[in-house]
Amino acid sequence: MFNKFTFFSIFIAIALSATGHEHQPNGQSIMEEVDTLNSGWKDSEAQLRMLLKNKNGQVSERFLRIKSFEVVGDGDKSLSVFDEPKDVKGTAFLSHTHSLKPDDQWLYLPAIKRVKRIASANKSGPFVGSEFAYEDLSSFELEKYNFEWQKNEIKNDVTYNIVQAIPQYKYSGYTSLLLSIDRNIMRPIKITYFDRKGALLKTLTQHEFKQYLGTYWRPSRMEMINHQTGKSTTLLWKNWEFNKGLSDSDFNKTSLKRSR
Repeated sequence: MFNKFTFFSIFIAIALSATGHEHQPNGQSIMEEVDTLNSGWKDSEAQLRMLLKNKNGQVSERFLRIKSFEVVGDGDKSLSVFDEPKDVKGTAFLSHTHSLKPDDQWLYLPAIKRVKRIASANKSGPFVGSEFAYEDLSSFELEKYNFEWQKNEIKNDVTYNIVQAIPQYKYSGYTSLLLSIDRNIMRPIKITYFDRKGALLKTLTQHEFKQYLGTYWRPSRMEMINHQTGKSTTLLWKNWEFNKGLSDSDFNKTSLKRSR
């Protein structure tokens, strides 16, 4: 025999069924929140130690510095300059990321004193022998991807949004990326890359985040593992500084040659 508790249970079940879809997380909304919380830093400088490990476990290292400039209404700009070892000293890389059109990227090679433009079709190639591709060095612009929420995961009492990003720009070396977003800091702590055939290619993990200006989270260590070659690249970041007064003129082709 039905009673008021039975009808109440049926009502709740119907209500949850009707509203369940509305409460499902939205990949685009999650990434918009990530982007909003990481906006407004203006400019930054940092130093990097790059560790290159081959499949036999042998390690070589490089030292470089990087400047970044936030561009409102378009992608960010960055300038990376190698200081050590001697064979790469003075090599400089300039990147102008764009939201909808192809990125502009240039590489200055001091040995031949020449600025080389990186063609759009070559941006999936390795950056100076590392496991980072040229396209990995562009700022993450929302317009360049379609996003789809996959699931939530809870590990060590931390909730992660798992979001799939599908590149919408031509010549990407990836069919998709899988991002693991830490809900506490709203930053990706893991990115898995799938190649043009849809096979697992690389995994990037970010560690030891620190907060700057009371708002912006940056990792102290990044590790990119190439599952197909057995190679890896580790980036160790230090001496982060913000609001250095950099301007657009610090990020043009002329700045490549004078950046030594």
